[in-house]
Amino acid sequence: MKTISLEGEKRQAAGKKAAKLVRKENLVPCVMYGGAENVSFKVKYNDLLKIVFTNEFLKVNVNVDGKSADALVKDIDFHPVTDKILHVDFQELVPGKIVKTEIPVKLTGRAVGVATGGVLELNLRKLAVKATPEQLVEFIELDVTPLELGKSIKVKDLKTELTVLTPGGNPIARVIVPRAMRSAATKAAGEEEGEAEEAAE
Repeated sequence: MKTISLEGEKRQAAGKKAAKLVRKENLVPCVMYGGAENVSFKVKYNDLLKIVFTNEFLKVNVNVDGKSADALVKDIDFHPVTDKILHVDFQELVPGKIVKTEIPVKLTGRAVGVATGGVLELNLRKLAVKATPEQLVEFIELDVTPLELGKSIKVKDLKTELTVLTPGGNPIARVIVPRAMRSAATKAAGEEEGEAEEAAE
């Protein structure tokens, strides 16, 4: 699992006024919880970009004044107009202690339904799971090769050692019948019905 290092400096003051002063320095106020104690710190704005704006599931090694700990990004506050990062919450990863998070789904293989004209659709890009830090993986792999036209693979069909919290009935991926194929099938059915009626007359 990919790990990115993040350097921070401990914040001495808390509250909205102190947070505003931090942002004026082009720094972002952060907090890390879940370990022995909560740690309030600040980091350079640009250092957060590669962590926040990514589709990858990352582990972050947070170093604050010489003390480091592995963590996950838990929550991000954005400015409602500019989308600028205002605050980030990190959850410290403690060995053996369960965390709840979302892990991306990675599709592999070529669905048989696609070969017959269907379109593969990914319905769930991430799955909610609970796991210990040792069990966390970069992505959950799903082989869609046996997926036929009009069929889906649901969460309950998934084979993984992780405890998945997403409801089992939700489809992860499916092969849909394109509109053009549906129209052609409807037209063909109508023509067959017309021919049958003519024959009966």
